[in-house]
Amino acid sequence: MPENANCSSASSCSRESCEGCSSQNPQSMQEAMNAYSDIRHVIGVVSGKGGVGKSFVTASLAVQMAKAGCRVGILDADITGPSIPKMFGAHAQIVGDEKGMYPYETQEGIKIISINLLMDDEEAPVVWRGPVIAGAVKQFWNETVWGELDYLFVDMPPGTGDVPLTVFQSLPVNGIIIVTSPQELVQMIVKKAFNMANMMHIPVLGVVENFSYLKCPDCGKEIALFGESRIEETAASIGTKVLGRIPLDPEYAKKADAGAFSTVDNAYLNEAVAVLKAI
Repeated sequence: MPENANCSSASSCSRESCEGCSSQNPQSMQEAMNAYSDIRHVIGVVSGKGGVGKSFVTASLAVQMAKAGCRVGILDADITGPSIPKMFGAHAQIVGDEKGMYPYETQEGIKIISINLLMDDEEAPVVWRGPVIAGAVKQFWNETVWGELDYLFVDMPPGTGDVPLTVFQSLPVNGIIIVTSPQELVQMIVKKAFNMANMMHIPVLGVVENFSYLKCPDCGKEIALFGESRIEETAASIGTKVLGRIPLDPEYAKKADAGAFSTVDNAYLNEAVAVLKAI
């Protein structure tokens, strides 16, 4: 896996003050992979704000890559707002032994680790401070027996806070996919996520726009409920590509609520699948 720089230079930086800085040794802050795991690619799925369907895109990418014959896992790093387990119908608590924790595995072979799979009551709130949450994310990486995976998708909470920083510094991230929606406000937030990844020297693979339009069930007309899309313009402004535009579809929500997300076939992400395969 490519090496990742884990700190940006400051104006007061000097040769003496940088001794031991992680930028001099990009791997110095990375957590060791579980000894019984072999993961080829780690892909972060991020958004600058909540409510844009980041977990939906993470789950969709995992399903599409699994259908393409890849060995896939999802690390649910949204500790205080986990939604991945319910989407896949995962409710049983995971178990562990001296090797580590064993992720939940769907019938299709997608492996999942999430805080909800460790709790007695999946509806109980997780009231933890940032450092504790960051520690849990590290444990999901180095204490989970993932086995052999081609792709591990990390579903991150919105924003540019503790968890994204922990993931970028502690995991060997090969690239990120940014999820957005058509509103102009969100386009500004996309650039924050992009700039954070750039500061951390993490490649941005592209942008996925969710809620792009609603297709009229009678005439097939595309209705821009959240305004006209600016995704092409936004992607061009940060020098990346559009990996998909996903419409609003009530069937997606029904399958997520029913825990049947493995049956979703999201052809709108074909370009994203092609980019991931090409890594």
